[in-house]
Amino acid sequence: MEDGARKMTTLTDAASNPPAHEVIYRQLRDQILFGEIAPGQALTIQGVADRLNAGMTPVREAIRRLTAEGALVFQGNRRVCVPELTAANISEIIFARQWLESHLGLRATERATPSDLNQLTEIDKKLDRAIVAGDLRAYLQNNYRFHAFLYNLAEAPILAEMAERLWLRFGPSLRVVIGRIGTQNLPDKHKDMLECMRTGDSEGAAKAMREDMLQGMEQIREMLDLREHSN
Repeated sequence: MEDGARKMTTLTDAASNPPAHEVIYRQLRDQILFGEIAPGQALTIQGVADRLNAGMTPVREAIRRLTAEGALVFQGNRRVCVPELTAANISEIIFARQWLESHLGLRATERATPSDLNQLTEIDKKLDRAIVAGDLRAYLQNNYRFHAFLYNLAEAPILAEMAERLWLRFGPSLRVVIGRIGTQNLPDKHKDMLECMRTGDSEGAAKAMREDMLQGMEQIREMLDLREHSN
């Protein structure tokens, strides 16, 4: 692929004139992904329609898709909610992500162009600015964008979809953790990852990707452990 010709194709990317149900799906998906809908928060079709200023039919379709992806669960009485995770759930997610993040990072390094690295560096700079400013939403968005860009570079769509779906599972809990500890207590391995990519060290990049993932996941697990032991 020619330098600069690569285009991200993650599930949250914009497209020209998408149908209404796709627009609503993406809006609701992003609100879940970035924790604007808290774990355990009950939702109704009417409530989501009001929240997104949308019609009932596209909202039903969005809820159906997100339920199939595990981002929402039925509660009965026509209600759904973002599932509340347990420490055991996070252990499963860590188990899955250790291999996924490492392998996708390795493949991305093997395929990255100078233009790709420049774009990743710009995303990381925005992430740094969000950390300094304490901007939780911008932190979550740019942290996700960094990883999603790498997934796209890896050119492994089945694995990338698996990784994306896991983000929907832990994203709401990640926001809760960061809201408690603050953005400035969130070191990452992105610069290590970028340095390995620049030198073509795919194994080093895979290691940095895995370590970056573990930092965030362990913080979530610690929070859930404390919650479960206090109950």
